[in-house]
Amino acid sequence: MKRLLVVDDVHLFRAGLSAALTGAGYDVIGEAADGESAVAVAESEQPDIVLLDILMPGMSGIDVLAKIRAVSPSSEVVLLTGSESEEDLVAAIRGGARGYILKNMPFEELIVVIDNISSGGAAVSPDMAGKLFDVTRELLLHQELLGSRKPSLTGRELEVLGLVADGKTSRQIGDLLFISENTVKNHIRNILDKLGLHSRNEAVLYAIRENLITLP
Repeated sequence: MKRLLVVDDVHLFRAGLSAALTGAGYDVIGEAADGESAVAVAESEQPDIVLLDILMPGMSGIDVLAKIRAVSPSSEVVLLTGSESEEDLVAAIRGGARGYILKNMPFEELIVVIDNISSGGAAVSPDMAGKLFDVTRELLLHQELLGSRKPSLTGRELEVLGLVADGKTSRQIGDLLFISENTVKNHIRNILDKLGLHSRNEAVLYAIRENLITLP
């Protein structure tokens, strides 16, 4: 019998779902109405599966996901939510969730999802599957573009990028290289333009992967 933890700030939904799961033969070992309580129960009870909402007071479900994964690594976390946001979907997958299910799913289908995850599978609501496909396709295309791009960073740009990777701010980099903060920002902008990237972190990850810089 799988042991489940139900986390949702809406009492009627939480209680109703717990009762339905118990009736279906699952052992609901606990309920939680907020992130802090959810993490505490997960740590003490080590549930097999956590059904977790995203939109809650205090910590968001994405933050709670990370904390539960830390205190109960064997627990499989399923986001059971009303959020159809691509950002939430990607954050959940990146955080280690095994499922992303919308609350409008029929209960019978939720049971199938739980059993599938119990057997080592994963699940995404049909309404979110298309978005997951789109996000994955964009990621693959972006990786192909990065793989085919020949970087042409100057020595100074590589020097700046190395200091960015070391966690230095633009002002600190300017002080170290004896150039103005604006000049540093211009270098960073040129780096992003040349690599076709959008953030300092993306540039650092690309440079490390391509052995353009070495972390201290």
